[in-house]
Amino acid sequence: MSKQEDQPNYPPRGMRRVQAASYVGIGTTKFDEMVKDGRMPKPKLINACKVWDRYELEACFDNLSDLGVVEEADPFEGISV
Repeated sequence: MSKQEDQPNYPPRGMRRVQAASYVGIGTTKFDEMVKDGRMPKPKLINACKVWDRYELEACFDNLSDLGVVEEADPFEGISV
């Protein structure tokens, strides 16, 4: 069996940090920032390995704002009547 036949032709369900950042099209520094601020998911632990779930990455990616769409803050948020 060749090495190419051993590799699946679909993305893995779990990805290490560098692969997860690449999967969503950003570098690791920006990925770390986005994980910290909640725009990207936290990893799962498999023994001592941090692994990101592809489905969670996709869901967070889907929730990002589109180019040119700016979410305005609600001026009344936090004000009780």
